[in-house]
Amino acid sequence: MQEADVIKLIGDALIVTLKISAPMLILSMIVGLLISIIQTTTSIQEQTLTFVPKLVAVFASIALFATFIIQTAVDYTKSVFDLIVKY
Repeated sequence: MQEADVIKLIGDALIVTLKISAPMLILSMIVGLLISIIQTTTSIQEQTLTFVPKLVAVFASIALFATFIIQTAVDYTKSVFDLIVKY
């Protein structure tokens, strides 16, 4: 395995990690932003108020995007196994 192959493999791993984690991170960020806007307009400055809605949003996004997450991970794993067989 050449150095360029290893660099490509690491880059692909980072891209797959971003693809898998993006739905949860984006939805958590949106929920946090909405809760922050509500806290600002109502002058409620409780820091723990954002925790439960973000947690629910992350679990909902995992349930909603589970097939995409699993399929992306399986496709990447198959490509890595194909590289192992190749070398």
